[in-house]
Amino acid sequence: MLYRGPLASCDYDCPYCPFAKRRDRPEELRRDRAALERFAGWVAERDFPVSVLFTPWGEGLVRSWYRRAVAGLSRLPHVRRVAIQTNLSGRLTWLDDADPERVALWATYHPGQVPYDRFVGRCRELAARGVRFSVGVVGLAEHLEPARRLRAELPPEVYLWVNAAEGHEYTDAEAAPWAAIDPLFGYSRRPHESRGLPCRTGDDVISVSGDGTVRRCHFLPEVIGNLYDGSYLDGLRPRPCPADRCDCHIGYVHLEPLGLYDVFAGGILERVPAGWPDQVSRSGA
Repeated sequence: MLYRGPLASCDYDCPYCPFAKRRDRPEELRRDRAALERFAGWVAERDFPVSVLFTPWGEGLVRSWYRRAVAGLSRLPHVRRVAIQTNLSGRLTWLDDADPERVALWATYHPGQVPYDRFVGRCRELAARGVRFSVGVVGLAEHLEPARRLRAELPPEVYLWVNAAEGHEYTDAEAAPWAAIDPLFGYSRRPHESRGLPCRTGDDVISVSGDGTVRRCHFLPEVIGNLYDGSYLDGLRPRPCPADRCDCHIGYVHLEPLGLYDVFAGGILERVPAGWPDQVSRSGA
């Protein structure tokens, strides 16, 4: 389950992000908190295994209700894993209340937004805590040297992914240094032609918005039903992708012909490849 509530505020002002330095009004924050607590309560009451990835537009972990929700869900026996996308700007002491075996973080490094040593320090703290996490950067030319430094200084068991910059077409020469950092960069380098391909979304993967509206994924507008009245259940079934292209990892990872459930076996939510770094094929580059 991918959950995205109303939250759209962030404490960073990355020039490539439309939500940079946006501030939610108090009433919007209250609405986001209520929506998240309702969702977490629904998950807590299930009697079947659930995995959850929080994908907020903004930065969730600077808000207490996200920290509580992630930590609380990680302690539930039927929650296989709970993960959240984050810039790691906040302290990590909230993890004292989480189950390190089932909580995971998908962290993004934004050069120019945070002191390098602070970010690396947070990564080292996560490693010391035994928390599963990946780290990534956006593949902009000005990020290449910071990314190389980060790859050299992170523990080798930490996967460093690279997201292709939106709208950028990489020549082979431009792609090569990014593939040297992330051997799976080839999957992100170009959008995937997806129309008609079998996809797990809408079957055993769903996207949930703050009001409980269920869609196949974040990128398709068709509504399957609502989580809270159970109407989504009648809409769950295997089906092909109706979109021409899929260019975001949280979407194309579920396209069955790509085989990424094998590549990321056991680490789909937090974007950690199976057997990293020893058993990761470079065929994706």
